[in-house]
Amino acid sequence: MFAFETNDINQIVNSEELQQKLYKRTLRVVLLAQTLGGAGLAAGITVGALLAKDMLGVESFSGIPSALFTLGSALAVFLVGRITQTYGRRLGLSLGFLAGGLGALGVVLAANIDSIALLFFSFFIYGAGSSTNLQARYAGTDLAGPHQRAKAASIAMVATTLGAVGGPNLVTPMGHVAEYFQMPALAGPFLLAAVAYIAAGVSFLLLLKPDPLLIARLIEQREQHETNTLQPSTLQQGQRIGVLVGAAVLILSQVIMVAIMTMTPIHMEGHGSNLSAIGIIIGLHIAAMFLPSLLTGSLVDKIGRSKMVIASAVTLTVSGFIAAFAPGDSVPLLTIALILLGLGWNFGLISGTAIIIDSTTIHNRAKTQGSVDVGVALGGSIGSLLSGVIVAYSSFAILGLLGAYLSLILIPLVIWASKRTKQTQTAI
Repeated sequence: MFAFETNDINQIVNSEELQQKLYKRTLRVVLLAQTLGGAGLAAGITVGALLAKDMLGVESFSGIPSALFTLGSALAVFLVGRITQTYGRRLGLSLGFLAGGLGALGVVLAANIDSIALLFFSFFIYGAGSSTNLQARYAGTDLAGPHQRAKAASIAMVATTLGAVGGPNLVTPMGHVAEYFQMPALAGPFLLAAVAYIAAGVSFLLLLKPDPLLIARLIEQREQHETNTLQPSTLQQGQRIGVLVGAAVLILSQVIMVAIMTMTPIHMEGHGSNLSAIGIIIGLHIAAMFLPSLLTGSLVDKIGRSKMVIASAVTLTVSGFIAAFAPGDSVPLLTIALILLGLGWNFGLISGTAIIIDSTTIHNRAKTQGSVDVGVALGGSIGSLLSGVIVAYSSFAILGLLGAYLSLILIPLVIWASKRTKQTQTAI
């Protein structure tokens, strides 16, 4: 195991063999933390809207906690990005997960004392865990080569599947645990989330040494010093286009996914589905979000970012149409819709992430990643907030159709980007 000794760090910077060892070790640490973080993420998503509905007594405002959750995610990802830029991945990721765990504990307390104000505040803090869970995917890419970046991001993400699939399936057992301690059943999953997020934060704090981002920064400084090269202005222009396109892909994918996913449990409950069925469907949805990541990452690296963005748009569109036209009591069709929703999001997230990494340098990467993910979180907040209003005043079908039409925007966007990148000679 590496330590924070100056001589060791100098050896790593000057040795490709040691860099590869640190790269593999970093991936193992990220895999561990992501497995834990996935459980915390999935548990809250499954029952958050249902808990809010029970405490508020009305359905039209049940999207508010999810909106606060994503707003908190936006603030957290901004802070995590700034901390990471200055101090490295280790401190930023550990603080983010610990904050998410604190928020989960607040939700449990709010459910027990029936405090709406504390519930809203706690959901805001709880969002830090979600944003940190996504930010962690970048830690696996810091020491990856240009043609390994999408795959590296996917390796970091795939571990989330283990916790994310298991989390919703523990909803009912954790509900029984909560009831045993005379707590509301829906508070149970947040007990799991608190333990999972805190454990993920401690894992990063203790094990992510040396910090991969700081090492990558030293490596690039050495290479620039040796080659004494400057970045052409045309390349800088292409990078700005790349950041714009990558951000748009990430934000639109998130808006569509969050909006439909947030209201699906309420839609199903309104048509007679029980909590176990809802948990299974959300678990499959989250599995589709993360489980295909290794294959997706390889495809993004091999066939290109643009083609995978188009695949994301098509998959999300099909998902929206199925959700719109499926009967509310049709568990099989809604399961297919939610699986495709997760898969389309996966395509968009990994291809968009790769575009962002390609379009930044190690010196501005963490800050840019944080800023882009703020937009992702805010987009998700708007989607979750409006989803409740749309369903309350129209229908779940309208929500699905809106998601399908928004997905189609990605296709002309990526066609425009491809033409511009040919002119500026950037790799998107």
